[in-house]
Amino acid sequence: MSHMAAFYFIFKSHYSEPISVENKSEVLELNTDGLYYAEFYDYIFRGHFEEIDVSRDDMQFLLIFDQYLRAYGAQCSGSLPTNKVQIMNEECATEEVTKNGWGDVISRVCVKYVWVGSGLYAKTALYEAYGEIDKIQRSKGLGTMMDMITDPNSMGNSVDMIHKTNGLKGDMLKIFKLNACGSPGLKRFEENLRLFALNKQSIRMEKASKYTTMKKSGGPTGDQNYHKLIDDLVYDQSKTWSFNRYTKGSISGVTTSSRDSEGRPMELSANYSFSGFSGNSKGSVRITFKNGLPKCIYFYDFPQNCKSPNSSIISSYAEGKYAN
Repeated sequence: MSHMAAFYFIFKSHYSEPISVENKSEVLELNTDGLYYAEFYDYIFRGHFEEIDVSRDDMQFLLIFDQYLRAYGAQCSGSLPTNKVQIMNEECATEEVTKNGWGDVISRVCVKYVWVGSGLYAKTALYEAYGEIDKIQRSKGLGTMMDMITDPNSMGNSVDMIHKTNGLKGDMLKIFKLNACGSPGLKRFEENLRLFALNKQSIRMEKASKYTTMKKSGGPTGDQNYHKLIDDLVYDQSKTWSFNRYTKGSISGVTTSSRDSEGRPMELSANYSFSGFSGNSKGSVRITFKNGLPKCIYFYDFPQNCKSPNSSIISSYAEGKYAN
């Protein structure tokens, strides 16, 4: 849809305390290991909405919801109920074309849109909840555009949105391989996804997410293989790059700018190699830490743009799997 090109902001949302209706006799699992949005999926699955740093009216949430519905419709069509509904696409029906004195087209503006069936189907309740989020985004359209225009880091954030969109697409290729289409875990995830979209109380699991646990316990102390950690984090980010290709294993010049009271790094810097339109090139990366865990990745070309590290890699680091 055309409105999905808008830039989004991430901020903490507030909910009333969710109810707990977990069935003790049922073992529910959702495998999110290695996924770009692993932490978000796990919090939704567990009903721990208070841990989520994306609100229901963020463009980012609409993108995740939209891609999940379409991926399920494409890969899990046999698991859809008989009362399924078709996912609709908004397409331009009439364009207003402006030409200069030489007959060259200088602008095209759509003046009339129509809804066209995508050929993909979704569960009715989920698609109705998605429709509520879509309405919110449409009502914010002008404000979102103004935010984009006035944002001093608009270019970096626009590129970051492309990266996140690519990461999300990768997730949708994997999630139904990690979890069967009709599995209890996916059903619980979908129900909580619907409740989150409607700003309702979640179906809450009592067991804490490993991502919550690691944030509280913090990062490991002692000697760690920061070379491998940075390589893994940069390589993971590079999977979403549009043009350049990271040279895996090319991390060099690792430096620790500062450490906390426990001797854990607060900031790491390193150089790396990549290939692009201009051939082989060099780049640099800076990683900041919070409570001993990677918090933000800053690349040299957009030094003010914080990219979120892969939560699965952070979890492995927290568990001591990068110890020397």
